[in-house]
Amino acid sequence: MKKIVVFLSLGIILSCSLTSCKKDKGDPPVLPPIESFNIDFSNFESGKKSADILLPKGIENINWQFTAGVAGCFQALIVTTLAVPITAFENAIDQKPTYLREKTWQWSYNVTFLNVTYKARLTGEIRNTDVKWEMYITREGSGGFAEFLWFEGTSKIDGTEGQWILNHSSQFKEPLLKIDWTMSGNSVNYIKYTYERSLDNDKNTDPNKSSYIEYGKVSGTLDSYYKIKYYNTLKFSELNVEWSSIFRNGRVKCFDFFGNLEWHCWDGNYINVDC
Repeated sequence: MKKIVVFLSLGIILSCSLTSCKKDKGDPPVLPPIESFNIDFSNFESGKKSADILLPKGIENINWQFTAGVAGCFQALIVTTLAVPITAFENAIDQKPTYLREKTWQWSYNVTFLNVTYKARLTGEIRNTDVKWEMYITREGSGGFAEFLWFEGTSKIDGTEGQWILNHSSQFKEPLLKIDWTMSGNSVNYIKYTYERSLDNDKNTDPNKSSYIEYGKVSGTLDSYYKIKYYNTLKFSELNVEWSSIFRNGRVKCFDFFGNLEWHCWDGNYINVDC
């Protein structure tokens, strides 16, 4: 009888210990939304709607076209150089994390991009006021590379804001782009890309360093905006853009391009109109 009591007691103690251990792990951190990486460029992409139609002679769309060209330089970083790590993060949403160590969880999985398979390893460490994120990527076979930290970042515990630092590539493991983002309700309403690279591929000074594009949502008819600072091959220029996400019409202001500080407008077909 005493042996039975002892065994039962040990069983209860062991069970409680395991339960306590499990509870000590807590829950994994919530992944920031994929939208935290992506500025909305949909109104300034070629090949959509009437942007590429053959305009009648004398009809111009330079106001929209200028804006699209400058914004497109920033978009190119996301859809080309940084497409793999961002795609890898998007796929993490469908994965189940494993407990790695104290307050740290790991998502480990394969991801395919342009018919090439990569190994992704995302870690999230819960800290006092934020979560520290690190994304490691490996590619095997032809054109392969060893695991390296492609991006890292932080997000507030409540998920309302955060920052990403994305490195250039396995060849150039230095910061390329900083992304600051904030949420309002269930959507990301502010994102800023800042170009961080100091040297180009040839180790020459990169004149684009510190250029940026800021995107946000506001109330009113023109409910979206960009604030952009870009290098125009001679110096830095600044422009402001406002447009309607519904009707597509908008306006742009840039002294270095237009020679004045007036607004220059386009309609829902991207054709120049008086403001």
